[in-house]
Amino acid sequence: MFTDMVGFTQKTQTDERSSLARLAEQEDLVRPVISGHQGRIVKSTGDGLLVEFPSALKATECAVSIQQTLRDRNRASGGTPIELRIGIHLGDVEQRGEDIFGDAVNLAARVQPTADVGGIAVSQQVFDQVGNKLSVRFERLPPLPLKGVQAPMAIFRVVLPWNATGGSPTAGERGADRLAVLPFANISPDPRDAYFSDGLTEEVIAVLSELKDLRVIARTSVDPYKLTPRPVSQVALELGVRWVLEGSVRKDGPRLRFTAQLIDAQTQEHVWSAKYDRELVDIFALQSELARQIADALKIQLLSSEKERLTRRHAPAPESYLEYLQGRSCLRDLSEKSLREAREHYERAIALDERNASAYAGLAEAVGFLGSVYLAFSREETRAKTWSLAARALELDPDLAEAHTMLASNLADVYEFPAALTEAQRAISLNPSSSQAHLYCGAILGDLNRPDEALREFELAEQLDPLSSLVLAEHVNLLAVLGHEEEARTKLERLGEVEKHGMLYHDRAGQLALLRGDLPAYLTALGWFEERYPGRPELPVARAIYHARMGHPEEARALLATVESLPAPLCPSPGIATAYAALGDLDNCFRWIDRSIAEEKLAIRAWLYDPEKKNVRNDPRFAEVLRRIHLA
Repeated sequence: MFTDMVGFTQKTQTDERSSLARLAEQEDLVRPVISGHQGRIVKSTGDGLLVEFPSALKATECAVSIQQTLRDRNRASGGTPIELRIGIHLGDVEQRGEDIFGDAVNLAARVQPTADVGGIAVSQQVFDQVGNKLSVRFERLPPLPLKGVQAPMAIFRVVLPWNATGGSPTAGERGADRLAVLPFANISPDPRDAYFSDGLTEEVIAVLSELKDLRVIARTSVDPYKLTPRPVSQVALELGVRWVLEGSVRKDGPRLRFTAQLIDAQTQEHVWSAKYDRELVDIFALQSELARQIADALKIQLLSSEKERLTRRHAPAPESYLEYLQGRSCLRDLSEKSLREAREHYERAIALDERNASAYAGLAEAVGFLGSVYLAFSREETRAKTWSLAARALELDPDLAEAHTMLASNLADVYEFPAALTEAQRAISLNPSSSQAHLYCGAILGDLNRPDEALREFELAEQLDPLSSLVLAEHVNLLAVLGHEEEARTKLERLGEVEKHGMLYHDRAGQLALLRGDLPAYLTALGWFEERYPGRPELPVARAIYHARMGHPEEARALLATVESLPAPLCPSPGIATAYAALGDLDNCFRWIDRSIAEEKLAIRAWLYDPEKKNVRNDPRFAEVLRRIHLA
């Protein structure tokens, strides 16, 4: 990879001092990003760098991160921007001391000038390796004659989600296949029918998400626009979409009036609109018709399987469907009260129509949260309930993506990772726009020791649900344990904005601080939890880890003794294992790892990647741990 600082030579002639300062600042920003992607800086080329990577994927990911870092810097500073051109080529090199030579180096140097200002250009060889592995798009440039190269080369431009000078995304660069469905306005006579417009918004998102050539933003990321409406152009800019669907719903007894408009954010034109007057019993047919008409408006060619799916969706009894929508509305708030209400609505929906597959899947999700987060059921009871409910949903509708996602989660919980991955990938094939399915798939790939693929799935999940704090938190977690500190910090800042510096933010901030050895910052994050959640058994363990890292073994062991005798549902056994690993007491560490496996609590990812757990991985007993969870 070659980088070149745009305009440096010219600017030094007029203002050498500030130009050199910007060059130094650029290197300070870029070097940690390169290191975080396993790059080796071979040498400086004056106002640029020659960098070597272990793979084309690492190099391209690094280039994107560099341009993102500089874009953030330019937007924040308001002064003279720092802009790079980056070129990447793949080939063999000859090592001479610390330097590298060969045709591959020369070709990379020729590719770099073809990049846009603030952009990235890659050769055909790089594109062949990474073209389908990154969230960014590639545009093939016309064959270009390059200095010193006999035949024209195929060069690809990396289409970054902002314009070449580091500003906001342009209309032409927004994904032409990306659509956001804004919350439908409720204009029903009875304001208590608001749940219906909310539910119908979700249903339309779900139906459109099944179209393989369309990427639909998840409900989590469109919800904020219900309370704080914004112009369509701003919505499109913030969510990175070109198309916006908006509308209104009027429910008057069994009668419905539904209006919808599809807007091209690039031109602000209404490219399609419709008004439907229907009976409630026709609601599923309306959704299918809507999906077909939007596909036609966007010139999306539906596959035969998609057409079949749209025509054979089971329409539950109207009363059951209304209960189901109320359950979905309650499930938007993950408080214990709302989850219990969601459970009651789903149970009534099933009682009114026992063939309502979506109600079974929704009930499985509500029960899963109640059991895992609020301990309303034992682990065994939670798993048995969610398993049977998801299985019943698939018995009624084998193509229900939500049910496959739930099964993937259950299988991963019992360490059946290959089977879990199959279910997650099946969910994605049925609903390519399911952020949750991509999230679960990424988590499972991380457990299977396939971190690059896991990060790719997390990126896809974030594109589909950019305001999901859970997606961002999972992304931070994996980046942190993989040692990509700069990227993890960037994602953490974004998580803080989205979650307004809540629980997930402080948890990941503490994790990142511990990994980089910043114990005061770790204590700050821990103090946030101790102030708000006193008495939680995880807190003495977290403080024990701090004392272990500080070299205070007696204090650490005393804290661990206060929680080791707690019953299984309350005992933080994985954290205790981590504390003993920090103490270097591997006998007790493996004893608590064994207990964590028996209680089905062990999250293997941290043990696979965390540099602080290298002593555990190097112990022969770790192979037995992997064997027990089917990862040998």
